[in-house]
Amino acid sequence: MKTATASLSVAGKMVYICPMHPEVKQDHPGKCPKCGMTLEPIPASAVGVANVEPAFRRIMIAPADHNPPAGQAVYTCPMHPEVKQDHPGDCPKCGMALEPMAVSIVEEENPELADMTRRFWVGGALALPVFLLAMAHLVPALGHASWVMGDTSRWIQFALATPVVLWAGWPFFQRGWRSLVTRHLNMFTLISIGVGTAYLFSAVVMLVPGAFPASFATGGKPGIYFESAAVIVVLVLLGQMLELQARGKTGGAIRALLNLAPKTARVVQGSEEYDVPLESVQVGAKLRVRPGETIPVDGVLLDGKTSVDESMISGEPMPVEKNAADKLTGGTLNTTGSFVMLAEHVGSETVLARIVKMVADAQRSRAPIQALADKVSGYFVPAVLACAVLTFIIWSLAGPEPRFALAIVNAVAVLIIACPCALGLATPMSVMVGIGRGAQAGVLIRNAEAMEVMERVTTIVVDKTGTLTEGKPRLTQILPVNGVAEYELLLVAASVEQHSEHPLAAAIVRGAAESNVTLQPVADFNSITGGGVVGKIGGREIAVGKLKFLQERSVMDWGDIEREANVLQAEGQTVMFVAINGRAAGIISVSDPIKASTPEAIAQLHKLGLKIIMLTGDNERTANAVAKTLGLDLVAAGVEPMDKHERIQQIRRHGQIVAMAGDGINDAPALAAANVGIAMGTGTDVAMESAGITLVNGDLLGIAKAIRLSRSMMWNIRQNLFFAFAYNTLGIPLAAGLLYPFFGWLLSPIIAGAAMSLSSVSVIANALRLRNAKL
Repeated sequence: MKTATASLSVAGKMVYICPMHPEVKQDHPGKCPKCGMTLEPIPASAVGVANVEPAFRRIMIAPADHNPPAGQAVYTCPMHPEVKQDHPGDCPKCGMALEPMAVSIVEEENPELADMTRRFWVGGALALPVFLLAMAHLVPALGHASWVMGDTSRWIQFALATPVVLWAGWPFFQRGWRSLVTRHLNMFTLISIGVGTAYLFSAVVMLVPGAFPASFATGGKPGIYFESAAVIVVLVLLGQMLELQARGKTGGAIRALLNLAPKTARVVQGSEEYDVPLESVQVGAKLRVRPGETIPVDGVLLDGKTSVDESMISGEPMPVEKNAADKLTGGTLNTTGSFVMLAEHVGSETVLARIVKMVADAQRSRAPIQALADKVSGYFVPAVLACAVLTFIIWSLAGPEPRFALAIVNAVAVLIIACPCALGLATPMSVMVGIGRGAQAGVLIRNAEAMEVMERVTTIVVDKTGTLTEGKPRLTQILPVNGVAEYELLLVAASVEQHSEHPLAAAIVRGAAESNVTLQPVADFNSITGGGVVGKIGGREIAVGKLKFLQERSVMDWGDIEREANVLQAEGQTVMFVAINGRAAGIISVSDPIKASTPEAIAQLHKLGLKIIMLTGDNERTANAVAKTLGLDLVAAGVEPMDKHERIQQIRRHGQIVAMAGDGINDAPALAAANVGIAMGTGTDVAMESAGITLVNGDLLGIAKAIRLSRSMMWNIRQNLFFAFAYNTLGIPLAAGLLYPFFGWLLSPIIAGAAMSLSSVSVIANALRLRNAKL
């Protein structure tokens, strides 16, 4: 056995690397930012351009559907997905740390989290003694000690709090300043002003004690608030740490999907077999897959038979039998036999890659309900600043002594407790987690808007073939008339139908092949949508289709065979009429079995309070038979594909919110007309581009999952929004001192800082509950 390896090469490109720090790479000469040594040139093929640091960095405010250059890492903001840049950093609008749009298979270290963690521990170690010294006067045994309120204690607090505020809290001041420069006021605007005010006031008190009037003094000296500034910084750092850790978990669904693909594939060349990296597999390659291995790419089974566990992408636990010529999906698990497959789709063209891209794009989409949070956020920070100013004025004019000191403390508390971040995160975090949960259950969501509308759906409109039924009809009856032989009837019908793409045509052709009928060449073939097909065989005109279609062609002499057709149709079979040279030749019936999961799915949808309507181009008797068997609410038969569009619009005009489920291709007009389009897929033929929601496994149970997911996700969003609104509605008045006239209570800025830090963490933690939603 031999192993092949892939190499990277970029013609004409050089990478500059530090000999002491090889992790430092860039595409231009310069000095190492770590040790200052001159970087050395190395061919790009030696390191791979994916690791090269761009020479010129830029921030982009790009459209939501902006596609970066292939291979370039792009970082975006979870609250403002239109913000994209080619390097890590902070969002210029809200100050949050940007996240990579592409999720790595391996959970890489987050440099932002590492930096915040380091600042937290150092800041915490310095802030603790500051807090203890500041609170020592509350301890009965120490309350009257001279050193507690003495200059030594105050100067120690000053010395220890300064690095906490100016080093540990420096990122918050940077983000706060940027928010002012860019006029995108955010939570860091409030934090930097609040902490800066408390620290600067205290520092001036220490350095220039005579600068303040007596009204600022307590016990002869103006108060200092180093402990508030230092502890708030540490608490905000703690909140940032918890938030970054929680946000990292939202990529778990995509990471789980990425992990489905194996790292290597086993190539078969003649009598030799060897492993190659997955990215080296080419279309047309023959691959060996052994029991217990993951199928590497999409393709078709050439040799052997097996059972495949497709639950990883479809959500269905039962293994699927696979024989020669059956389609295989990359990322699914081969459970039993060894087989050889032919690679048909590799890389970004595989179903798994398309699913990952679809989920990632959907997670960055914005739900309409977010417009409310965006509108409120636009006024929130200026309103909080106004509240802080008003608090300061009221306390400085009407508060008890020391009025000005208490005015500053309460104004700082108002600034610190307000957290627009919780409001902004309420929707996108639930969207990211909810869409990832759907992907794990085989429900692929194109955008957040589809899920918001899905929650309000009242009526499900379904096609029959391929949606309620298996979509693989079987030939069941051949009834000739007027002296036509059964063999001849099947021969002419199958010969003409071989040129049609309709599933019923395929059933007739398969039936002819099973009866060893040799098909004849057809001239002047023509397919009439919703009617039938026409062609010439040996000079004879053959027409196959609905009774109405043939009657329009003046074929009327059907006799008793029409009654036979009615009986078959009443049994749920689809009947096609055949004419030769304008004269009735007989009928051929085809039956499309109802999917085993359909009855249970219909029952679940009814239990969810939904009305189910079937629109089908099939005849009325067949449609009614299927509807009666399944207990559908309403059925419309003989509906042309373009008429389905109008029927759905009629339903919507009656005030119904409609979800249309179809195959995503023939039903495209109807899918577009519905409030939400649902494409039915089979794993390797997923119509991802045709609808708002795609069901990988292709049955109606997926619709029930989508409904439950949409309701869970929207309820979660509303919980988050309520929590964020209620938190700020209650927190700001408390921080301003609303309860002081009644109970003598004031909210410490430290408590305000803790509450602010935990508010956004609580929103994210609530969103993460969707990972365990039962669908």
